[in-house]
Amino acid sequence: MELKSVCAAITGGASGLGFAVAERLIAEGASVALLDVQDDKGAAAVAQLGERARFFRTDVTNEEGVTAALAAAQSAMGGLNAVINCAGILGAGRVLGKTGPMALSNFETTIRVNLIGSFNVAKAGAHLMQHNAAGSDGERGAIINTASVAAFEGQIGQAAYSASKGGVVGMTLPMARELARFGVRVVTIAPGIFMTPMAGGMPPDVKASLEAMVPFPSRLGEPAEFADAVCFALSNRYLNGTTMRLDGAVRLQPK
Repeated sequence: MELKSVCAAITGGASGLGFAVAERLIAEGASVALLDVQDDKGAAAVAQLGERARFFRTDVTNEEGVTAALAAAQSAMGGLNAVINCAGILGAGRVLGKTGPMALSNFETTIRVNLIGSFNVAKAGAHLMQHNAAGSDGERGAIINTASVAAFEGQIGQAAYSASKGGVVGMTLPMARELARFGVRVVTIAPGIFMTPMAGGMPPDVKASLEAMVPFPSRLGEPAEFADAVCFALSNRYLNGTTMRLDGAVRLQPK
């Protein structure tokens, strides 16, 4: 699809990778709806992005709330042909920590936000996009999910996070196969170590050690580079049912 014709709902769009995607799409002439739980940041983001941006307070784990938010976004933008899942939490914690085994609720929360939330938004978005007029090659929409390299090389303390992101990778192909008859593509991007609000408060020595792990370029990824990958995935209709690593060739060590 042409980027200027995109009407995208972006979860986690008020900050971090999601906001970078929104900013890039707006620059390309697209319209965006930011779905996030951060009211203040959502309002500030819309003020910065301009009249082609809207904010809808949305909890990705709430089925009715997501359905309503996407319907409202579709109405406000005059269409919906892209859903981009960027909402997520780290969910760090050891299986056997200093105070005992990880609370099951911690594991469940991470899975619920990162995996179930992504599925919840994707299926609600697909339900709306299946009714779009078919474009080139019969395309009606695209779903872009965000995983992580931790889906493949989870570190110690990332059991919950890696499981959640591995699930996102795992559902990509079967979802793409199922939605092919509607002309809706599904692509997942697995970023490496990126400079996001989650990483922004790290001490300089920790940042330097992380950068040294990346073969080339030896630095943290920039949110704009993630946005570039999303735009490529949206515009290339032959990209479907796959997960792209965006990581500077890093392979995470055990810890």
